[in-house]
Amino acid sequence: MQKAFAYLRVSGKGQIEGDGFTRQLKAIREYAALNAIKVVQIFREEGVSGTVECMDRPTWAEMVGMILANGVRTIMVESLSRLARDLFVQEYILRDMEKRGITLISVTEPDLGSTEPTRVMFRQILGAIHQYEKTMIVLKLRGARMRQKAKTGRCEGAKPYGTLPGEAAVIERMKALRAEGTGFDRIAAKLNEDGIKPRRGARWHGLTVNKILTGKGRTMEAKR
Repeated sequence: MQKAFAYLRVSGKGQIEGDGFTRQLKAIREYAALNAIKVVQIFREEGVSGTVECMDRPTWAEMVGMILANGVRTIMVESLSRLARDLFVQEYILRDMEKRGITLISVTEPDLGSTEPTRVMFRQILGAIHQYEKTMIVLKLRGARMRQKAKTGRCEGAKPYGTLPGEAAVIERMKALRAEGTGFDRIAAKLNEDGIKPRRGARWHGLTVNKILTGKGRTMEAKR
């Protein structure tokens, strides 16, 4: 029997306790049962946008590292929208999986990994639709914030990392390590080793530490 990992993703913190994970896993299990596939492990990406590149998705990175080590060569998702909401990110992930010899199955869009020209076109059309849907959601939320600001004079967005309780101490820890000449990746590794959790996701990454310390996109960690 073919073995596979199941990859589930929700983009918002408020969706973590919703039915998104349940719905996705149900669709994957039903497809697996009909196609003699055994789901051996489930990976949940919590509160990570579909426009984020795979290298910055902690659960995705963990899964790919594990899949290369244990012989499983299949990843199942509910749909391409769970894989990515950005066409470029979607196609990058699909090409990367192909190069690594990993089969990606979208249970609601079978055979989309085919290189047959018509299937490639269909896949890219779907990717563009998912990207459009994401853009419209962002515009809708932005409009709501603007209306709230016009009505009340204020509208709070994501708070920069360092403004919530305990985060200032983490930044001081980063600065101290950096002053010792420690690289960003190693700082991230030290934080992970010390059991310090980021605001989003399971692990720190060097890119996140870099942006927090250099002041480039100080809200990045708040959005992850």
